[in-house]
Amino acid sequence: MTPNEKQNITISRDSMSDGTIYPALITNALSTVRYPGTGKNVVEMNMVADDLRIAGLHVSFTLVFDKPTDPFMKSMVKACEAAIHAYVNPNVEVEITTKALQAPRPDLPDLLPGVKNIIAVSSGKGGVGKSTVAINLAIALARLGHRVGLLDCDIFGPSAPKMMGVEDGRPYSENIEGRDLILPLEQYGVKMLSIGFFVEPDQATIWRGGMASNALKQLIGDAHWGDLDYFILDTPPGTSDIHLTLVQTIPITGAVIVSTPQDVALADARKGISMYENEKVGVPILGLVENMAWFTPKEHPEERYYLFGREGVKRLAEDMQLPLLGQIPIVESICEDSDKGTPPALHPETITGQAFIQLAANVVAQTEKRNKEQPPTTIVGTK
Repeated sequence: MTPNEKQNITISRDSMSDGTIYPALITNALSTVRYPGTGKNVVEMNMVADDLRIAGLHVSFTLVFDKPTDPFMKSMVKACEAAIHAYVNPNVEVEITTKALQAPRPDLPDLLPGVKNIIAVSSGKGGVGKSTVAINLAIALARLGHRVGLLDCDIFGPSAPKMMGVEDGRPYSENIEGRDLILPLEQYGVKMLSIGFFVEPDQATIWRGGMASNALKQLIGDAHWGDLDYFILDTPPGTSDIHLTLVQTIPITGAVIVSTPQDVALADARKGISMYENEKVGVPILGLVENMAWFTPKEHPEERYYLFGREGVKRLAEDMQLPLLGQIPIVESICEDSDKGTPPALHPETITGQAFIQLAANVVAQTEKRNKEQPPTTIVGTK
């Protein structure tokens, strides 16, 4: 508080010797309350609405915030109450209403009303090519004529911006129906968002789990995804806070499990399947994808070399009575195209391009089958 502020408050308190509370007394008291981070008080920030009412020792007014999720909302209300008690009268009954300039985020489960199917692409372990499958699945679905969205849910290792050729992309926001919403970028017919658009590419994201989960919720609920036939979630490997946040936030239609044929990857794939099939989660498994199923030399496309074992995922699918959605071979061009930001699904004339188009067709078929035979998924916490 500045010396001038102290002087103003002293004069105001002297002027209330007759017991009457004047609007200026309240305003002077509130001018001592500063909003964290700005250095400005709530009066000069126009946070105090023009609805101040005084009736004897009862004072009421509204505090205006930019967003309904303002983290300082409760503490600012308490600070304003304390300032009035300290500088006006300790016996004043203070009634403060809060208001947000931006409309609130829709309540669960109506967070994505225009999205028909939400597909989680998951893997039990890292390094099996899950992001490659998710991104190419999204592009292939778009090439089949579907409206598609892609969310890179890997907060700590986002790869979608580079693989989609939009590393320099910077989404902006637009006020839509009273809410400031992030507009997803569109590339190859797919709407997409990633935390990679909002952090420096060469800097590590060092966040606790709660921060990562909140960021993910913003990418889902504070973005204008619009109408989508398929919303593809490229989830991080394993079973983590991110997966729990997803199933607590949106009703996932089904999961696609990605694995390589080797035994160590298959063991982790079983854990991923178990997580989604847990009775408290209840997300149906649409099927399995065998990635790196075999190596095919560019010069000899008819040859196959099984570098990581042969048809391990196919056997797992049969064992667990789940569909095998696709087998994606290792071809040198997959790495090259992904690094260049031109995924192989853009080239349906190639072996891998054909494999991803077939994968997309199988996912569509299994999703339609699931929707006919099973009730909609509910988010965890409403079961």
